[in-house]
Amino acid sequence: MSDSSIRSRKDDHIRINLEENVESGIQTGLSQYHFIHNALPELDLQAIDISQTFFGKKINTPILISSMTGGTNQAKLINERLAKTAQQFGLMMGVGSQRAAIENEELSNSFAIRQYAPDILLLANLGAVQLNYGYGIDQVRKAVDMINADALILHLNPLQEAIQPNGDTNFSGLLNKIEKICNLLEIPVIVKEVGWGISVETARSLIDVGVQAIDIAGAGGTSWSQVERFRLDNPLDILVAESFKNWGIPTVDSLLSIRSAFPDFPIIASGGLKTGMDLAKTLALGANAAGLAGVFLKAAIDSEQTIQDLVTAYLRILKISMFVTGSKNLETFRKEKIQLFRG
Repeated sequence: MSDSSIRSRKDDHIRINLEENVESGIQTGLSQYHFIHNALPELDLQAIDISQTFFGKKINTPILISSMTGGTNQAKLINERLAKTAQQFGLMMGVGSQRAAIENEELSNSFAIRQYAPDILLLANLGAVQLNYGYGIDQVRKAVDMINADALILHLNPLQEAIQPNGDTNFSGLLNKIEKICNLLEIPVIVKEVGWGISVETARSLIDVGVQAIDIAGAGGTSWSQVERFRLDNPLDILVAESFKNWGIPTVDSLLSIRSAFPDFPIIASGGLKTGMDLAKTLALGANAAGLAGVFLKAAIDSEQTIQDLVTAYLRILKISMFVTGSKNLETFRKEKIQLFRG
């Protein structure tokens, strides 16, 4: 695929996410849970600690600005605004797929945000399937060096590639290639889905080959088959894409099953998180960090101030949720502070 067609696709993705209904037909499952209220928390709200260590780096907040975009002028502005906010609040941040900039270095400036966020945990990003299309450790290191990343995301998107015209659909033998990257790369490797969730079996395979964190990106938010549907013209192609609107593992199911099987493994929970209460619930259910994309994209289109206001509200909601469940820190917050709704 030429870099011009990649750039066109990136612009399409931004436009479609902002203008069309691309929500999955599946719910995240978070509405089924409520917190156990503690009327006597024996805590000072001002002393609530939401910091933690991730990959040996202290992060002030357990929020990830999930990978979204890059490779276009509009994406450059979006990433700059998000990066400045991440630096201000101590958020983690992932950039969108860097394939376009690997194939055309002139596009790398849309990803080069370290200057705006020198202290954050910053995540590079490539599609894992590209390891079957000529990419190897050299291209991976190029992506990492491009943004001076602290870790690398390899994203899995087989359904999106299958729906996308001329998608890269050869996913055979990828696990061995992911293992090679884990062994050769000097920084941690994270594997994430893009919105259909990760099963326990897949998680086990990834952990066994050296992946150091998983972003489950469960179903319940943006459906990338729906995003691709709005790029299609052929009625039969549209019919196929819309058939997968209700596909995927709900975010809560993916999170709880992997957390149960791997109690101490780093998990990022994303997929359909929109509110401060959503992120609070995922953290209480066992996630080490909560990732949000769509709400940050819409805020970034508006202004940097809009992103800052959103994060400020999220952090207040998180800290108050911890306060009124008697949770002085994130470790305490993950211990039986939330339960299935009995209604």
